[in-house]
Amino acid sequence: MALNLLADIGGTNTRVALAEGAAVRADAIRRYPNAEYKARGQDIAQILRDYLAVTGAEVQGVCVAAAGPVEDGVARMTNLDWEMDAAKLTAASGARRVAILNDLQAQGHALGHVAAANLRPVIEGPQKPGGSMLVVGLGTGVNAAPVHGHGAGRVVPASECGHVNLPVRTEETFRLMRFVEALLAARGEVPHCGTEEVLAGRGLGNLYAFAASEAGVPGGLQSAEVLRLLEAGDPVASHAARLYVQILAQMLADLALIHLPWGGLYLIGGMSRAMTPHFARFGLTETFREMRRVDLLTKDFSVTVVEDDYAALTGCAAWLEALA
Repeated sequence: MALNLLADIGGTNTRVALAEGAAVRADAIRRYPNAEYKARGQDIAQILRDYLAVTGAEVQGVCVAAAGPVEDGVARMTNLDWEMDAAKLTAASGARRVAILNDLQAQGHALGHVAAANLRPVIEGPQKPGGSMLVVGLGTGVNAAPVHGHGAGRVVPASECGHVNLPVRTEETFRLMRFVEALLAARGEVPHCGTEEVLAGRGLGNLYAFAASEAGVPGGLQSAEVLRLLEAGDPVASHAARLYVQILAQMLADLALIHLPWGGLYLIGGMSRAMTPHFARFGLTETFREMRRVDLLTKDFSVTVVEDDYAALTGCAAWLEALA
């Protein structure tokens, strides 16, 4: 079977692999440190060349998932100062078919191709076969996009919904919003409290700083440290985690009503996996299924965590296979 070349460009590393049809070859996955290539004035093109030189593979297609915007077939990785288009990828790989996807879009194309063992339900509910789905990324940033259709007809529209306003439902979340705005202003950043400021990788640290302020104790911890304290039963970390889970549930509920993902909502990214053990304790389901004027949230939709490090590569493989 013909081979395709896949790459998933993250903020730190690029994962490269080969695929036969829609199946990623796990034995062929390699990681390349982006910083080393950037320091030499090189980019994804050289990574692909190095990979093909080591594997000796000849490929017919290449698909790259980039953690950045893709417009008119051009991807720009602003943190790496990398830019790529079809001509660059063809020159590096010799492939005849080329595709460039945003990383969230790649995750959307992976849905339906991820092994059941890598799917963990966190809110039980009906899943309509063939229904629209929603992929929600909780990692270095936050974003979400609907997933419509199948195969070459599948569409995963671009989105920047991680920057929508924080859902403010209580006096506490109003104080949280003002606290985060002041925190951002003090750092010289845009003082807008979007959902990303509390749900992304840095978000749990921001929530801990707020919870510490409320308790009158020092804050200033990174999210990894907060997670360790949470495991140890620290009350301030528990307060931060409760806010995280409840705000996440409210955001998911709003997105479910906007997009009606009868096929399910799928959480991806490091923060979704790190917080999964705490979802039940802090009421993810109860908050999501809050009664509203319409009763959809009380009985419809499901939420599943994707526990697959290589889902973006799978999405790239599935997209190339659909285009064949």
